[in-house]
Amino acid sequence: MFSHYTIVAIANAFYKTSIGVARHLIENFFAKLKQYWAITTRYDKRATNFLGAIYLAASVIWLN
Repeated sequence: MFSHYTIVAIANAFYKTSIGVARHLIENFFAKLKQYWAITTRYDKRATNFLGAIYLAASVIWLN
């Protein structure tokens, strides 16, 4: 049986790898993107308009 400390050690080892670091960065980006009210509640007819709004919000996040 795994103890609690073994599971925590395995989880910490995963997040120290490059895959875990990349996943963490992507999750943080989507968390910041969800803070933009216009993006989270946007219902455009065309995907290009929605993608343009995401590009705009992503560039604002990147510049900050």
